[in-house]
Amino acid sequence: MATDSHRIEPLAVKGDARACFDRLRTVLGKRKDTTIISADDVQIRVEFRTILGFVDDGLFILDLPNGRIEIRSAARVGYWDMGKNRRRMEEIRADYSG
Repeated sequence: MATDSHRIEPLAVKGDARACFDRLRTVLGKRKDTTIISADDVQIRVEFRTILGFVDDGLFILDLPNGRIEIRSAARVGYWDMGKNRRRMEEIRADYSG
């Protein structure tokens, strides 16, 4: 959801948007580093845990009018994470698209 160099492209919705969002929820639920904190028809909030014990927050919002799922991942502590959040979101993208 960022507009600067931190921006990560949203996930594409192809076909039924609700089915796509359910598929994403399944992908997130299978990840060992991810805990779903809350989920409803348009939003999924997660916590990501790193091997070192850091916790990052993730947010996925179904944008029905624009046919996409907006994504956000942010470290709770610090500013620079050596690209971990971006790599994680791209892994999720690959699993979601695969």
